Amino acid sequence: MYKIWRIFDPRRVLIANAVFLFTLAILIHFILLSSDKYNWIEGSSATAPAAASQMAPLPPARS
Repeated sequence: MYKIWRIFDPRRVLIANAVFLFTLAILIHFILLSSDKYNWIEGSSATAPAAASQMAPLPPARS
């Protein structure tokens, strides 16, 4: 295994790996944000009315 690090510079490999993983993470997050189900910033339009319809009105106040 040590012979591999004689061919490749460890610093460049680690930096390239970090850049690749960061780019992959950003790509996955943008793909999720473009879908309606997993958009956590704007919220889903399908789940908003369902949450409001489950709320019961308040009982009348007693005086």
